[in-house]
Amino acid sequence: MQSQQSPGSSQEPGPPGEAARFSVLDRSRTREGHEAPEALRDTVRLAQDLEKLGYHRIWVSEHHGVPGVAGSAPTVLAAAVAAATRTIRVGTGGVMLPNHQPLVVAEQFGVLESLFPGRIDMGLGRSVGFTDGVRKALGRDKDVAEDFAAQLAELLGWFRGTSPTRVHARPAEGLTVPPFVLAMGEGATIAARAGLPMVIGDFRNREKMRRGIDHYRAAFRPSVWAREPYVVISGTIAVAESPEAARRLLLPEAWSMAYSRTHGTFPPLPPAERVEALTMTAKERGFYESGLTGHIAGTEEQVAHELETVIKETGAQEVLVTTSSYDRDALLDSYRRLARVAGLTGFPGSRPDPDPAQA
Repeated sequence: MQSQQSPGSSQEPGPPGEAARFSVLDRSRTREGHEAPEALRDTVRLAQDLEKLGYHRIWVSEHHGVPGVAGSAPTVLAAAVAAATRTIRVGTGGVMLPNHQPLVVAEQFGVLESLFPGRIDMGLGRSVGFTDGVRKALGRDKDVAEDFAAQLAELLGWFRGTSPTRVHARPAEGLTVPPFVLAMGEGATIAARAGLPMVIGDFRNREKMRRGIDHYRAAFRPSVWAREPYVVISGTIAVAESPEAARRLLLPEAWSMAYSRTHGTFPPLPPAERVEALTMTAKERGFYESGLTGHIAGTEEQVAHELETVIKETGAQEVLVTTSSYDRDALLDSYRRLARVAGLTGFPGSRPDPDPAQA
């Protein structure tokens, strides 16, 4: 287990990894010219590489009806990732709880924890389908997200065996699967009141992120799941041999975001060279340029300095990297460079590292 240096320590600062753990959320982004199944296999291969580099956990996401994302069944993909790795923690970032019955979610994570004991995380979000069509297909209304706190309590109750229904969630009951709340809007308050670790982003609005963290810590109530607040900050980080190369990694995602804002659908990632050759409308250009700002990107030295600053400002115990790009080789190189910046130790051995959120 890596050491956890307190934010106010008077010691000389070491690598960012000495003050915070580093993990990755891979959204299984589809790419132009590549089929969606390849994106899922890319996620599994990336997990194996991240494990060797010493990252603490890898999470997968849930999206429905989105052309640019292949990951629609996160617990299924998490099972494939866990089966292909040995020590890295595996989880979801997250399962969108309003889309599902809490009993079924508990059962799915109970199966995962039973198959891969001590390695499974349960990251939970409160988003519901992004479009009317998706919500109708899921049998969910937009307002169902307002019941997230109650849904979360019900889900955790299945693991504790406290459901008033007299039904027992098998094999989840009695197991401990660390829950995390993805803090969007009211998420920080819900995480604090439930006494759960919180994931909050992104780096593009540091002041808003710090306010959410301060509120979470002030309102935190210890629980059987976590005795103290545990903060995971998330966002895009790109590391390359030059600032220009790092910025180029960001181009495909920035354009896809701009396209989604102007056309209503999130497309597969295009190669950077195609983005650079595009003629954009003023509106597209505005969203595109906005999508390139505020991230942590640059050389190893530049990124190390920026990470040291943001970790010190937030006191975060963990950094969850959410970078997506068309060039998978360049993306892996970025993760290698970030591992050096963070001082990660490489393949940690034959046993999974205990999760600090429950330590």
